[in-house]
Amino acid sequence: MSERAIIEDRVKRKLAEIQSLERKIESARTYLQALSDVLRAIDKVGDGESSQETIMRKGSAVARAREFILEAGVPVHIDDLLTQLGREVTREAKSSLTSSIAAYVRRQEIFTRPAPNTFGLIELGHHKLENNDSSSPPDNFGELDDISDEIPF
Repeated sequence: MSERAIIEDRVKRKLAEIQSLERKIESARTYLQALSDVLRAIDKVGDGESSQETIMRKGSAVARAREFILEAGVPVHIDDLLTQLGREVTREAKSSLTSSIAAYVRRQEIFTRPAPNTFGLIELGHHKLENNDSSSPPDNFGELDDISDEIPF
């Protein structure tokens, strides 16, 4: 075997070794990514005591709205939230913040909606207000208590 053939053989073996090591590195990276994904899933599910910062981006409008409701201690109307966040009270701003907070309400996480356009916090016990079901008429609806013969127009 010539010296050239010996060196070419060594180059081929070294390339094969490098490819094998690269496959091992890729496999290790995949395994590491899977472990990281599991950790993130555990943080999201948690034992019910995970901090709000792991669920909401710190400094976001939703996180700041939560902080304001915490300070107020009572459910807050969307207009007041926008004002407190320093945003103009427009239809678009209301829609944007309402839809962001409503996503948490639907998942029954962090926020509640005790009244229309009003948001509270689960951790403060803000639940739906009593007798606030707008799908049914009031209790005295249709009663004929004080009818006079006068036509009201």
